[in-house]
Amino acid sequence: MLKINFSQTDAQEKWNLHGRLSGPWVDLLRACWKVNHRADAGRACIVDLNEVTFIDQSGEQLLHMLAEDGARFTGGGTYIKHVIENLSARRKRSLSNLFGLFIVLVFVAAMAAGCERHVASAPPPAPPVVEVTPAIQKDVPLEGEWVGTLEGYVNAQIQPHVSGYLIRKDYQEGGVVRQGQVLFEIDPRPFQAVLDQAKGQLAQAQAQLANADINVRRDIPEAEAHAIPQSQLDTDTQVQLGAKATVEADEAAVEQASLNLGYTKVLSLIDGIAGINTVQVGSLVEPSSVLTAVSQVNPIKVYFPISEQEYVRMADGGGPGSVDWLTHASQIPLHLTLADGSAYPHPGRIIFTDRQVSSETGTIQIVGEFPNPKNLLRPGQYARIQAPTGSITRALLVPQAAVSQQQGTYQVTVIGSDNRAQLRAVEVGPKVSALWVITSGVKPGERVAAVGAEKTKEGQLVNPTPYKGTEER
Repeated sequence: MLKINFSQTDAQEKWNLHGRLSGPWVDLLRACWKVNHRADAGRACIVDLNEVTFIDQSGEQLLHMLAEDGARFTGGGTYIKHVIENLSARRKRSLSNLFGLFIVLVFVAAMAAGCERHVASAPPPAPPVVEVTPAIQKDVPLEGEWVGTLEGYVNAQIQPHVSGYLIRKDYQEGGVVRQGQVLFEIDPRPFQAVLDQAKGQLAQAQAQLANADINVRRDIPEAEAHAIPQSQLDTDTQVQLGAKATVEADEAAVEQASLNLGYTKVLSLIDGIAGINTVQVGSLVEPSSVLTAVSQVNPIKVYFPISEQEYVRMADGGGPGSVDWLTHASQIPLHLTLADGSAYPHPGRIIFTDRQVSSETGTIQIVGEFPNPKNLLRPGQYARIQAPTGSITRALLVPQAAVSQQQGTYQVTVIGSDNRAQLRAVEVGPKVSALWVITSGVKPGERVAAVGAEKTKEGQLVNPTPYKGTEER
């Protein structure tokens, strides 16, 4: 990329170049030079090359042309100094050649005068050939594009409920698993022992409760007959209640021990694709350990941010030609472009919009979904998301190749009915395919130069030919 800074006074004009002087940037500098350089102003012309990082052969040729127009070059660094020295050497050779050519021309003129012959003057150069196309006017749909991130529709972290040593992995990494399928096994023996112990304690408590029941049933008639004191019945009744509570506590302990034994088999919580396991067989795992993850990928979610300005414009569909993203979000089709540039064949839809705009980025998150029957899309992928954002009625369109940008302004070269070039400043709108919307500066039907505009000057006569890219419009 080449950045051009131009400034001028009555005494001099100065050009500061930043970046690479190669390829299309050479044409940019040539066009800018033709518009702004005034050779007849009688002022110094300084070209600063200090910030130039690379100059190719076409760039050196252009600098040589600038030197012939009176430009003087400044710059530091070994590379730039070497370029300036080469330009100076070429200029000296050119002056020497011009002097020799002058001598030859003088000699030829003298010979022609001596022989009283008259030589006809050379014909003027032919007008430059430019490819032109008329500015067209039509209704165009607008489409927004954003960078999105794919995520599983449901992402489940697989973690154990109990601590223990991992003794087996029972699934294929990267394979499809079903809900309830065993993925890992933890050594069950310590948990089996705890369960057996809990069952023994429960049996002992049940025996004590049975004995307490017998004592209460025996004491009731005796207490009524006043054969035993009432206090003995009260004591046996309290023992019975305590035995019941012990049985209930031991039953809960048996249930908990049974659950822990079942937790030694770590199950998949959802249907989906299982990831790489993060622990090895023989490792000590805990409830905080993440063994792997399972993601549901059909359908798959996509998260993409849009700017606050875009959201306000499209939220209610109130603007002219805008799309209602608030009440008809699920009806708006989404299209996805993969990393290799190919289009994903299945359209998606918007699920919901996040509740707030990020104060850090000024964007709001949109969440969509795409069908993924072949599991081609995977969580973590980046993709370009396209969606309709509105339309422009009777938009004025020109090829993007016809628009040039210089110092933050946009220009096109208009070819008049007299085939003369006219450079115009324009205001541009969104790009549509290979075309660019022009909001002001050009009228419908006016011819613009799409190819060869850099060869023209203001008011110059040109030879217009049809733009070869017209059929793409």
